[in-house]
Amino acid sequence: MRTHGMRLDPVLIQAAIAAALSFAHLHDLAAAAGQDGWKAWAYPISVDLLLVAAWRQLRSGTAKAAGWCWFVVALVASLGANVATAGLLDLGDVPAWLRILVAGWPAVAFLGGTLLAHGTPDVDEAPVPDQDEASAPPVTPAVPELPASDPQPVAPPAAAPVPPALVALARKVADDYRTRTGTDIDTPTLRTRLGVPLPLAEAIAAQLA
Repeated sequence: MRTHGMRLDPVLIQAAIAAALSFAHLHDLAAAAGQDGWKAWAYPISVDLLLVAAWRQLRSGTAKAAGWCWFVVALVASLGANVATAGLLDLGDVPAWLRILVAGWPAVAFLGGTLLAHGTPDVDEAPVPDQDEASAPPVTPAVPELPASDPQPVAPPAAAPVPPALVALARKVADDYRTRTGTDIDTPTLRTRLGVPLPLAEAIAAQLA
């Protein structure tokens, strides 16, 4: 069975070297500031963990403001230790303000870690819908049915007014027709004799009846 050797990644090697150097600088600065024993070793672990936690918060996309804030704080602490141990600071005589900063770091790191772990998402970020909710069909609101209204009876159109003179002429034509034929004049014949439209002839015939 053929086995493959482990391939070393140059990026991981570089990251490990940089982390080891930063770890050593933070340890030396903490020890010079009066944090001896295991406490000097805990300081670089605290700084690196806060740096990683802030970076993960930025990668997750939530609470970016808090992530950037604590990422800068941890980065300044790491860079400050690297610069301070580069020969610009006498580690045998650390100033009081630096001792205060080193002594106060645990409280700052605890606050930052707590806020990153239990922080709230940014306001401008919309909540991501659940997969089941996203795949569900949209619900169409029910439209209330209106009660059916009773149909209103339609009134017949009003008869056109007939001038009295036309009624008198129609009566004369009807009397003449009855005298000659012995029967009452019908509406079509009355319409033909008067030369009026059919609705008007019907209105006249209604008054002659």
